[in-house]
Amino acid sequence: MELSLGSILFIIGGIVIGWFLSFIKSRFEVAKYKKEIKEFKEHLNRQMQITNEGSKNLEDALEQLKKENENLRISVQTLGQKPGRSEIRLLNIYDQALRKMQMRAPGFSSAWEMSLQEAESEYEANEKGLKSIIRRVFKPSSSQSTDQPIKEITDLG
Repeated sequence: MELSLGSILFIIGGIVIGWFLSFIKSRFEVAKYKKEIKEFKEHLNRQMQITNEGSKNLEDALEQLKKENENLRISVQTLGQKPGRSEIRLLNIYDQALRKMQMRAPGFSSAWEMSLQEAESEYEANEKGLKSIIRRVFKPSSSQSTDQPIKEITDLG
């Protein structure tokens, strides 16, 4: 088992050729991975641009809705300050208070004061919330008509 110079050169040549082939293979793989990374970066960039545009559109819409909301709030305040509105408001409060007082204890001033305060607080809550919209659609006269049958039934019993 003697190693001759030719066999040693053959072994070294095989190692060099193997290393060279693996080096070439690794260069192809590195180039393939670099290409994939470049495609991923381009895709990520496109996604970020799309997301940025969508966010900007949402922010613009939100800003516009805030402006519209503020304009509507000012319009509601302006309409509430028109001549006659305070009288209508007071009339509605008195109407609610009278109905409550008649149901609880007719003839007592303390019941009237308590009913009046409750009616004022309810009216203010109605002006600020969803009840306001419902009341404006159905008008106070429909609430009076629904109270009458209930009152008649309680008077019969």
